[in-house]
Amino acid sequence: MTRGRIVLFLLLIGAAGGGYFGWKQWLARQAEAPQTGGRRGGALEGPVAVSASAVRVEDVPLLREGIGNVQANALVTVRAQIEGKLLSVEFREGQMVKAGDILARIDPAAPQAQLDQALAKQAQNQANLANARLDLERYQRLAATNAGPRQQADQQKAVVEQLEAQLRADDAAIASARTSLGYTTITSPIDGRAGLRQVDAGNIIRAGDAAGLVTIAQVQPIAVVFTLPQRDLAVVPEALARGLVPVDVIDADGRSILATGKLDVVDNQVDITTGTIRLKASFANENARLWPGQFVSVRVRVGAMAGARTVPTPALRRGPAGPFVYVIGEGGKVAARPVVTGPQDEERVVIVRGLEPGEHVVTAGFPRLTEGREVTVLPDSSGTEVLPVAPAQRQRGGPGSRQRPTGGRNAAQPGSNQPGSPPPGAPPPGAVPPATRP
Repeated sequence: MTRGRIVLFLLLIGAAGGGYFGWKQWLARQAEAPQTGGRRGGALEGPVAVSASAVRVEDVPLLREGIGNVQANALVTVRAQIEGKLLSVEFREGQMVKAGDILARIDPAAPQAQLDQALAKQAQNQANLANARLDLERYQRLAATNAGPRQQADQQKAVVEQLEAQLRADDAAIASARTSLGYTTITSPIDGRAGLRQVDAGNIIRAGDAAGLVTIAQVQPIAVVFTLPQRDLAVVPEALARGLVPVDVIDADGRSILATGKLDVVDNQVDITTGTIRLKASFANENARLWPGQFVSVRVRVGAMAGARTVPTPALRRGPAGPFVYVIGEGGKVAARPVVTGPQDEERVVIVRGLEPGEHVVTAGFPRLTEGREVTVLPDSSGTEVLPVAPAQRQRGGPGSRQRPTGGRNAAQPGSNQPGSPPPGAPPPGAVPPATRP
């Protein structure tokens, strides 16, 4: 065996011995850790800090949710009714207009000329009629005394009737010319919001233009058409028959309400391709938060559950056997209790069976909870009082354990003169602070 191999062999033996010695020391430290009451071991033995809420009794609205889109209550495309040069546009894009407001003007020269021509023709025919009536009177007097032929009187009577008919035609021509002249002033047919202008002043505008001049959308009030599953046909028509059915339009975040209105009508048939029913609701839209074409979520209130027991939705847990909650019992210990649930939303859930009013359930702090585990209940953000805890929680901790103050790792200990010590009027030393940990 060479000298190099001997040295390598000795180094391997030394490394193996050092590793074995280190492993034995690690085992010894692990065995001593639970007995020394260190910070990590003590933390696992103490009560768990949780948030809790009481079971409440309240009236819970029965809601049905769907999706739909906003539709203008009326939508009109304003078009010219005669051909002519567009002299001026007298509205702003996006302006709220009233019925009868002037939107644009067309050159009135041609319609005015037609009206003048019709008025002149009427005057001519009126003069002819006056002369014909005088001739008719003379011929009738002559025929009555046999001084003239009766046939001549009859022919003159026909001439008078023809001229009278011509005057009626003149009246119609004048009315038509005046109507055409009125078309040179384009007005809004409804109250609403003007859209984008489609034609600029100076262009020739025609009645056949597909785009028209502008669209006017009535947005106050406004409508929302939405769908619900056909299974809701059992409750929605009944609620509508009872009276007013409130409808809320929900924002994209699902929490804030954009507008509140009422249900107007349920469609007369179910869509066979989707299995849904269409409904229409109306909204005053006074704050103009709904726009035609906008996709929205809709919530319909079809009734209410009176005196329902509710808990916050985070309190509800689900396991292999179904939904359950952690109930805080005597001695500050929790017990998992199965429950039967009813309607629920993002904030609360109705408990049909399994809880009684006044009981307290855990709403946060679940990771370390087990059956029978002691807990310390933290005050919620609204400042509700801490639930009573067992005396064992106040005296928790052995000789090797210690408690961490609420202020964190760098907070001063009670009774010290360092900055951060409890102010006058703080709880006595025997009280357990909300965030106490063993």
